[in-house]
Amino acid sequence: MSEAEKQTIIDGGNLSYLWIGATHMLSGYDHLLFIFGIIFFLTKFKDIIKYITAFTLGHSVTLIYATFNGIQVNYFLIDAIIALSICYIAFANLDGFKKYLGIKPPNLLLMIIGLGLIHGLGLSTRLQQLPLNQDTLLMNIISFNIGIELGQVIALTIMLLVMALFRRSTLFEPFSLISNYGLIFAGLFLFIMQMHGYSHITNPDEFGFSSDNHIHEHIKMDEERAAQVIKNSQHDSIE
Repeated sequence: MSEAEKQTIIDGGNLSYLWIGATHMLSGYDHLLFIFGIIFFLTKFKDIIKYITAFTLGHSVTLIYATFNGIQVNYFLIDAIIALSICYIAFANLDGFKKYLGIKPPNLLLMIIGLGLIHGLGLSTRLQQLPLNQDTLLMNIISFNIGIELGQVIALTIMLLVMALFRRSTLFEPFSLISNYGLIFAGLFLFIMQMHGYSHITNPDEFGFSSDNHIHEHIKMDEERAAQVIKNSQHDSIE
């Protein structure tokens, strides 16, 4: 992010943070996939409210607490765990605990709160990459969180409309199987991608997804390894 972009955010005040929160949620495919998994088999309005409120409560707690106290974790690692949370919710939807492990599944509501805490830590890590004014820090965080919730409501509305259409169809059963296995594969792919990024660099903004940038990252790693080997051989020769 350039200095000009940072200044634009600061000048925009809390509305800027609200907007960034909403757009981050609407473009955050990992959070969206997780929410999609949560509501997949929920048909009653009160159940949808209960489980989405649990997720909202979880991610709001860590988003506000971690940002306000400056607690940061590695961006790639926390996003890798978030990717696995997508696998978890899809595995639970497929009744995988009973079918494949022969055990009773953990309480879903408690798991969603716990996984929501992890999602909130990921959101906080992203927020702390933005310029934050210490004088208005709490309002900046609350504005960002409100933006997150607005984005979540918009995404949730679209998902529920799509799900309502499919539930009436005879294709819902194959659709549910394909969707939940698809969520597992998507989660695993995101996990591998984040761990791959973690092995390369520490700053997420430097991670290039184009093949050209990717090749250059590997060339850079090879050069660093070669330089280390030469340095070690020279050291051995002197000894």
